[in-house]
Amino acid sequence: MDIDIGFWLTLALLVTVVVWILDRLFKLRQRGGSLGSTVETSNSLISVFFVVLVIRSFVVEPFTIPSGSMLPTLEVHDFILVNKFSYGLRLPVTNTKILETGEPERGDVMVFKFPENRAQNFIKRVIGLPGDEVEVRDNVVYVNGEAVRRDLIKNGSNSQAWRREYIEMLGEHPHLIRQEGPVNPYTGDKVIPRNTQGKWQVPEGEYFVMGDNRDNSNDSRFWGFVPENLVVGKAFLIWMHWEPFFSLPSFSRNGAIDKVEK
Repeated sequence: MDIDIGFWLTLALLVTVVVWILDRLFKLRQRGGSLGSTVETSNSLISVFFVVLVIRSFVVEPFTIPSGSMLPTLEVHDFILVNKFSYGLRLPVTNTKILETGEPERGDVMVFKFPENRAQNFIKRVIGLPGDEVEVRDNVVYVNGEAVRRDLIKNGSNSQAWRREYIEMLGEHPHLIRQEGPVNPYTGDKVIPRNTQGKWQVPEGEYFVMGDNRDNSNDSRFWGFVPENLVVGKAFLIWMHWEPFFSLPSFSRNGAIDKVEK
């Protein structure tokens, strides 16, 4: 479960402001001792908490990638930045939109609150907009009856499993996707899980999202749509990759998230 940093930053700012008000009213710093020192430290932190909260809430927020659902675009332990301004300015904690600045587009990599557990952040690619009909048939995505263009770039298989990678085009967003699965031991044909196929009508005010690792992603095919009020922002930059357990950070993957040429 993710820590709600926005909540704790807001709480810390409120506490320091209350301490500042009490200091102005009762001159707490002049009493000296540990109380005076604590109040002075608290007052000095007000501007720090305020600046961090404003930047994180309205400008940009860092996230880390905990799973492989967005492979090959995003790897586990990638550190990314999310533009909080792309889809409207929202209040911290409540996520209420206070200013319209744009809407998600097909192909965007979007961070949102998981509808089934709003304390958890998810990251997926926007496939369907409000009012769209999305269908996945034979592992091909159709939006409003039109197949999404994809070009095969890698094709590997053996007697037990198959894997393919494509450049997929959603609007003006070329990006990589991965599809993989077992091979039927009797026929040698690739096996496509039935629960990854289907047809969905996207309601107004909601979005249909999928991971780029199409056969290993917990997404809208399984739990439904993302309401607009749970949208957090648009992921746009990988700024570091850092494996755990005392490894050194790597900056070889730095750059725009979708760097695929048409």
